[in-house]
Amino acid sequence: MNNHEMDLIGHFEELRKRLIYILGTFILLFILSFVFVQDIYNFLVQGLEVKLAILGPSDILWVYLILSCICAFSGTIPMAAYQIWLFVRPALKAAERKITLAYIPALFILFLVGICFGYFVIFPMVYKFLLSLSADMFMTFFTTEKYFRFLIHTTLPFGFLFELPVIIMFLTSLGVLNPYRLQKMRKYSYFGLIVTAVIITPPDLLSDILVVIPLLFLYECSVLLSKVVYRRKQRQLNLAA
Repeated sequence: MNNHEMDLIGHFEELRKRLIYILGTFILLFILSFVFVQDIYNFLVQGLEVKLAILGPSDILWVYLILSCICAFSGTIPMAAYQIWLFVRPALKAAERKITLAYIPALFILFLVGICFGYFVIFPMVYKFLLSLSADMFMTFFTTEKYFRFLIHTTLPFGFLFELPVIIMFLTSLGVLNPYRLQKMRKYSYFGLIVTAVIITPPDLLSDILVVIPLLFLYECSVLLSKVVYRRKQRQLNLAA
């Protein structure tokens, strides 16, 4: 019992250390992002036809903080993934350690690809569609806070959705998932992805299709990659036996 309690305390100490590293990385990146927040802001509003407005002094601080947080959060993903890997490493075999470590850069790259897809493809499409609804009936007037909330809501979710293949490969390598289970869950997964696409896109068929197709393609890629990982794992187990 005492040994069990000591092991449990050791796990909590290790987890606390990993969380401190992650939090420290986030704080450093947040400070760095805050220093260059005006450059980030200018990049995001370049080419915008309208001038953004603020309704009070606190709006300026809100924009600075939210932009710095998003940049710091994105940059912290590799460190967070690495610290999680270090935490679960003792429970992994030598071969599993090498394989799962390779997922960390892929996780970050796919997150950036998802953000770019949302920013350069989905956001302009949704933005133009919503402006077209106003026609000449309304005067276009955007506050900075509303604009950036809208921008974040239409781009950030894709960063997480595009990480689906790497997450499924990682869970397959740990034995939590397998491709056969994913195939059985296909219709439920399709339904969930379609609902997600409908929620984050404007209510027109073309926008839904443009988002649904990449998401379904990502899921099928995840199933195929899961098969590769699963077969490799089974082959290693057979050789070990």
